[in-house]
Amino acid sequence: MAKGSNQKLKMLYLTKIFLEETDDQHALTMPQLIEKLNACGVNADRKTIYQDLDELRTFGLDIISEKEGRKWHYYIGARDFELPELKLLVDSVQSAKFITDRKSSELIRKIESLASKYDAKKLQRQVFIRGRVKTMNESIYYNVDRLHEAIATDSQIRFRYFQWNLNKEMELKREGEWYQSSPWGLMWDDENYYMIAYNSEDGKLRHYRVDKMLNISLVDDRREGKQEFRKFDLPHYSRSLFGMFGGEEKKVTLEAENEKIGIMIDRFGKDIIVAPVDDEHFSITVNVAISKQFLGWIIALGDGVRITGPADVVELMKAEAKRLASQYLE
Repeated sequence: MAKGSNQKLKMLYLTKIFLEETDDQHALTMPQLIEKLNACGVNADRKTIYQDLDELRTFGLDIISEKEGRKWHYYIGARDFELPELKLLVDSVQSAKFITDRKSSELIRKIESLASKYDAKKLQRQVFIRGRVKTMNESIYYNVDRLHEAIATDSQIRFRYFQWNLNKEMELKREGEWYQSSPWGLMWDDENYYMIAYNSEDGKLRHYRVDKMLNISLVDDRREGKQEFRKFDLPHYSRSLFGMFGGEEKKVTLEAENEKIGIMIDRFGKDIIVAPVDDEHFSITVNVAISKQFLGWIIALGDGVRITGPADVVELMKAEAKRLASQYLE
């Protein structure tokens, strides 16, 4: 028998065929295996494939053979990741606010390659989460890696930090001045990634949104603030800053000072429609799950933000304000 053009790649192609085209619901017969190898430029016969399957099993591939009627069927049994585990990974990637849409799609395609083509279709049905607000900063994917590198090499970093302006454009804080700090940890909370770093200027630990960091580079200075970070209670810090609660969803109109635009974009996404009210204020209308936690979020923003509609939500806020006044004035 004349050898095919890819005869030396036979075992690799055979592995690829099993991983991509078989699972516990989809098996291949020996003639089908031979046909698929031929399509890859590999000639094979039953005897040599039997030997190949034994070698692949010895290598660790869980190839199952089952007889149905007069035919034997072959497929992959156990894999490194089970389908429910892959679904969990896909959901995590898709729902992670700090990963951009493009990077989410790239990662999900790679996760799908860990399953058969049949199970990959089931994963595709998992990936759409309606209305999910994702970060707009594409560099976050590499920022995280650079921060881990700085922590591993005990190095300080330099970076620029930005906020959103009324035109929904990136605007550098401190007029573009460089920040320098000592990164000690990364925290994923409220669907965002935060860097916990020591600031030598004021001797305090601070947190920075990783998706708002630009042009991160490592510097030769060794990190500072080791003792401060040892005393730092990260879980307690996380719980004290963030919380998520549900409620009846309504369209709510908010009026705010212009400087609050970054907070609104962070919370509701860049697609919000910003309507000017006067030279110092703007308004937006957004879908909100009405709850005391939402009202508390508005209260926490101070007198720079207020609810202007609908009337029933305004009344809820008035009632909450009266309750708070009554609770603390007593």
